[in-house]
Amino acid sequence: MIDEAAAWARLDALAKPPRSLGELEALAVRLAVVQQRIDPVTRPRALTLFAGDHGVVAQGVSAWPSAVTGLMMATILAGQASSAVLAAAHGCTLRLVDVGAVTPPPQPWPDHYRSVPVAAGTADLSQGAAMTAAQFEAAWTAGGAEAALAVGLGNAVLITGEMGIGNTTPAACLTSLLAGASTDIAVGRGAGADDAAMVIKRRIVGEAVDRARPRLADDPRGAISAVAGFEIVAMAGFFAAGAAAGATLLLDGYVATAAALVAERLAPGTARRMIAAHRSAEPGHGAALAHLGLEPVLDWQMRLGEGTGALVALPLLDSAAAVIRDVALLADVLAPQ
Repeated sequence: MIDEAAAWARLDALAKPPRSLGELEALAVRLAVVQQRIDPVTRPRALTLFAGDHGVVAQGVSAWPSAVTGLMMATILAGQASSAVLAAAHGCTLRLVDVGAVTPPPQPWPDHYRSVPVAAGTADLSQGAAMTAAQFEAAWTAGGAEAALAVGLGNAVLITGEMGIGNTTPAACLTSLLAGASTDIAVGRGAGADDAAMVIKRRIVGEAVDRARPRLADDPRGAISAVAGFEIVAMAGFFAAGAAAGATLLLDGYVATAAALVAERLAPGTARRMIAAHRSAEPGHGAALAHLGLEPVLDWQMRLGEGTGALVALPLLDSAAAVIRDVALLADVLAPQ
């Protein structure tokens, strides 16, 4: 068994002053423990993005209309979005899965696009449940299937991200519901909500969570379904299946971490396979990470989503793996030749 003590012992025996690489060594320890090997691997790796729209956008919680979801999906598929550019820069394959976007990108579909039309966007969570039980299961299953595909292709590190205008509202609901964060902490500005939108957003999140919370103990899937998004549930299914298959899960920002909360609640132990790439500018993200027991690698005030924070952390993951795996042992360097 590779525990923290064993990983630190390996690092302290390398041909360098002990602990001289600071937080990079802490990351190497986390990676070795997650992978249960002293020679961790970070390639190949894959990013799977899930897209979905949200009925609650109609209430004014976002600075952008839902039509932007489809426009950004097309930009991702054209290789011109931030996620696509960063994935290419760091040797990470990218796949986009539509689980509930109202406005899909135009045909013809490229090979790295898949459509699993659970529904044309969630229902308005301010008016009732965001999705049905059947829709929840469909989204969860779609995510699990994508994780199985990524693992089956030999990927050692899995990243998942999202595209869905308005999805910081369900993320805030889930962070409050599952991590116990107050509404003031859970609700942030997302993609630029102004003060008026923030008032609406806080009210909607507080009321939705109050309705869902009484169901959580006896019907966790039902409570989560009431306030989640299709892409968030798909990411949760992806995390659970990826963890069960032994993959290393590099966790992105606030919305992805809300999905991680769902996965850990429904498939306990999933978080043990996770490395948190960063802490976002969203105030609730720190609370969600703390609930999962995860320390972020970066704290750069990023808040884009799309897996971008995880992609930016990939070179550090590569560096950590290289150090613990490839640096010579001091004893070998000092041994008589």
